[in-house]
Amino acid sequence: MRIAILDPAAGISGDMTLAALLSLGLPVEWLEELPGRLGVGDVRVTVRDVRRAGITCKLVEFAIPSQPHGRHVGELLQLVERAQVSDWVKERALRAFRLVGEAEGRVHGVAPEQVHLHEVGAVDAVLDIVGAIDGFERLGVDAVHHLPVAIGRGWVEAAHGRLPVPAPATAILLEGIEVGASGPVEGEATTPTGAALLRVLSAGPPPERWRMVGSGWGAGQRDPKGYPNALRILVAELAAEAARVVLLATDVDDMSPEYVEPLRQALIAAGALDVQTWPVQMKKGRQGFRVEAMAPEALADAVTAELFRHSTTAGVRRWVAERATLPRHQLTVRLEGVAVRVKVLDGGSKRVKPEYDDVLAAAKALGRPPIDVARAVERDAEALIAKSKE
Repeated sequence: MRIAILDPAAGISGDMTLAALLSLGLPVEWLEELPGRLGVGDVRVTVRDVRRAGITCKLVEFAIPSQPHGRHVGELLQLVERAQVSDWVKERALRAFRLVGEAEGRVHGVAPEQVHLHEVGAVDAVLDIVGAIDGFERLGVDAVHHLPVAIGRGWVEAAHGRLPVPAPATAILLEGIEVGASGPVEGEATTPTGAALLRVLSAGPPPERWRMVGSGWGAGQRDPKGYPNALRILVAELAAEAARVVLLATDVDDMSPEYVEPLRQALIAAGALDVQTWPVQMKKGRQGFRVEAMAPEALADAVTAELFRHSTTAGVRRWVAERATLPRHQLTVRLEGVAVRVKVLDGGSKRVKPEYDDVLAAAKALGRPPIDVARAVERDAEALIAKSKE
C-alpha cells in the first residue's frame, strides 16, 4: 500500500502543494493544461527550479489576467461542478470550498456561499485546490496523511488590515488538525487554501511503520534565511499491515436505516479499516441492525467517538483481534482518458480489483454500464501487470 505524507514543517499552501507534486514527477504539461480544464481563462503557468536554504525545490507561479470582479464561493462551486475532472476530485474540491466558505462566513457573519473572494485570488484558489486534489489522484497513492503543521507567527496583511497569525479563517479551518512548533517561521506559514487541502485530503497522522520511496519539495514564494520555506511530500509504502486490530460493535433499534451510510462514512474518515452492518432481532421483538467496525489500535478511540457521535447507541463493545493480510499496492488505469484506481493483491498470483467509486464515476463520464467499465479496467490492469514482468 503506497501512501503520501505531507510534511508542513514550514506550513502549507496550494501553490507549494502543486510544486511538490511536480517535484515528485508529475509532468509540467498536466499543470499547463489545468486552466483550460477548469475554464478559468488564459492563465499562464510557470514552473522553475529554485533553492530554499540550499534545497532544490519546484516553484509554481500563475500569471492570471486582471479580473474585473471577485467571485463568491457559490460561483466557485458552480465552476468546480463544470470542471473536467473526475468525480473523486470534484467531490473533494467542492468540500474544500464549502469549508472555506463556512470559515470565512463565520468570521464575517455572512452565508457561506455569499463569501466574496477578491479578484485574482478567487481564480488562484480554484487552480490551487482543484489542481492539488487532481495531482494526488494522478500520483496514484492509496491514502494521504500529514505530520504536524506549522502555522507561523506574527501578522499577515489582509484586505481589511493586519491580522494575527493564524488568520481567523485559517484558524477555523485548522480545527481538529495537529499543529506543530513553527520554529523559525515568521509570518503566515499555512494559508486557508493549504488548511482546506489538509482537511479534505488527509486521513490524519501517518501509520507507525512505513518505508520511504521518494520525496518532493514545493517552494513558497518567500525565500527567508535560516530555513527552507517549502512543503515536503514524502511517498512511502506501509512496512506492514496492522496485525492487531480492535473490533467495535453495537446494536441499535431506534435509528433510521437511511442514516447508516453517513455513519459508515464517518467511521471510515476516523480511520476504520472496514465497516459492516446487518439486521438483527433485538429484545421485545424489535428489529434492529448491528454495526461492526475494525480499526487499528491507535485509532480505536477516535472511531469509537464517531460511533457515539453519529448513531443512537449508548454502548460499544470492543475486543482485540489479529488478522493476516496479503501484500497490496495500487495502480491507475486510464479508460478512454478517465482515471480508475485499481487495487492489486499478491496472493501468489496477482488479483486486481477496481475501486468501486472510480468505476461508477467512469461509467457516468463514459456513458457505459459500470460492469462493462469494471471488466475493461480489470483487463487493462492485468495487461499492465503482465507487461511489467517482461
